[in-house]
Amino acid sequence: MSEKLIGLAPVISDQPRVLILGSMPSKQSLEKQEYYGNPRNHFWKIMMNILEHDTPILNYEDKLALIKHHHIALWDTINACYREGSLDADIIAEEPNDLDQLIKDFPSIRLIACNGTKSFQTFNKYFEKENFLNVDVIKLPSSSPVPGRYNKTLDGKIADWQQITTYL
Repeated sequence: MSEKLIGLAPVISDQPRVLILGSMPSKQSLEKQEYYGNPRNHFWKIMMNILEHDTPILNYEDKLALIKHHHIALWDTINACYREGSLDADIIAEEPNDLDQLIKDFPSIRLIACNGTKSFQTFNKYFEKENFLNVDVIKLPSSSPVPGRYNKTLDGKIADWQQITTYL
């Protein structure tokens, strides 16, 4: 079995309104200790577009400052797991993050947006809807660049992800 992987700490501002949940960071993201650290991942392009930020941001700290400024938090549904490579399909023995406590600590969160199917499935597997009564939960198309059966174009992803801006 591969080495146990531990996810990243949440990125969160004082009054977050939207929590974007991935499943588990890719191997490249874990090595860099950056959310969506694979330059091919569409996440940061989607964020720049829906937040109407025209100037490209290359520095990770500046990217985090931008999403925090817009009351967006980042975390993952999975805290730890085993996985060869970076594919969600290869995740085994996952251990969830403590989302119940995060929502208690940050009652300003009104939307949990799951980035892709694995994040959404993991959320539904480990968390009770009753604990998130004042929070909407949606599944968005994965920002991953890995081809899949239901993959959308970048423009299609942007159109779907745009709905989070109504919570900001």
